[in-house]
Amino acid sequence: MIEETKIEYEKTVLIGLITQFQDEDKATEYLDELEFLAYTAGGEVLKRFTQKMDTPNPKTFIGSGKMEEVRAYVDQYEIGTAIFDDELSPAQQKNIEKILKCKVIDRTNLILDIFAQRAQTSYARTQVELAQYEYLLPRLAGMWTHLERQRGGIGMRGPGETEIETDRRIVRDRISLLKKKLEKIDKQQAIQRGNRGALVRVALVGYTNVGKSTLMNTISKSEVFAENKLFATLDTTVRKVVIRNLPFLLSDTVGFIRKLPTQLVESFKSTLDEVREADLLLHVVDISHPQFEDHIASVNQIMDEIGGSDKPMLMVFNKIDQYTHKTIDEDDLVTERTEEHFTLEEWERTWMSRVDGDAIFISALNKDNMEAFRKKVYDRVREIHITRFPYNNFLYPEYDAYGEEE
Repeated sequence: MIEETKIEYEKTVLIGLITQFQDEDKATEYLDELEFLAYTAGGEVLKRFTQKMDTPNPKTFIGSGKMEEVRAYVDQYEIGTAIFDDELSPAQQKNIEKILKCKVIDRTNLILDIFAQRAQTSYARTQVELAQYEYLLPRLAGMWTHLERQRGGIGMRGPGETEIETDRRIVRDRISLLKKKLEKIDKQQAIQRGNRGALVRVALVGYTNVGKSTLMNTISKSEVFAENKLFATLDTTVRKVVIRNLPFLLSDTVGFIRKLPTQLVESFKSTLDEVREADLLLHVVDISHPQFEDHIASVNQIMDEIGGSDKPMLMVFNKIDQYTHKTIDEDDLVTERTEEHFTLEEWERTWMSRVDGDAIFISALNKDNMEAFRKKVYDRVREIHITRFPYNNFLYPEYDAYGEEE
């Protein structure tokens, strides 16, 4: 008899702030996302702690009273890791570890850890390693607390200082080496992209866990790894897709997330060359997520940073099979109707008018409305193709209602 493998999850707690820039609803939303990140990394969240503060405490991020409450809980339930929703300074992390006596990480460190787990190719692993070293460099001093420091002064300098400087030099050398390695791979990939010929390039972009890989599998009939976890895909996958008789290249890219670490944006800019060089972007959105419009704004912001905001774009609202909306009883004369009460049809009308009809509502998993999606993509790719090759116009007729291939 084969025994089932039991997954051991690490006990964790989450800590976040309610500030003048982040109200209680927003803080709860971010902690929901942080919990999903912790689950993706292999953690089990036992409790959340929040505190109202104008600005984070410069020494311990949260106040002393709240810190004592967290410490008592950590001791009582033998918590292995405390995860903070915002990036901690090296000094804050060191101070908190002294008080809690457990592993202390922030959102940036957690995302880096997930990326390290998910990186499959040499290229992705190199990018993640570079981001990790850049995150680690200013925090090296806090990692030498195991060395007994002697008091300063002439002839009294502790051995730890020399060790730290040695490690800093090693880390800087490693960063330099990784950057050179990435430059070399970038040149190789640029040659590969150039060898793909003049086919129209289409790239899937969007927030993490919106179903990009599932959509890729559906329309390209390929087996790209897809999972209901954050950052299931790190490596850019490119497939040749044919709708009717019109071929084009489709690439699946890494998902974006709010509060994305600066180190990762920098490290993954080269991966996102597929976005910069695409002729058409398919911005995939999880319509079933309550904050999907915030997700759209986050993706658009990162697109601005990497130079992809000027590309032609089709909005693809996915997961319509999971969409639900709030309702108001006829007798309820108090509750005000908001966007949370919009039906799918109302959202469709709203976004169709916002983006001039460049939107489509589908379910990649259940294949709902996929023929309409194929038609939209075919029409947009055809328009780009015949502009590039006007003499091929007769090869690709207008898409009719019965043009879908099984």
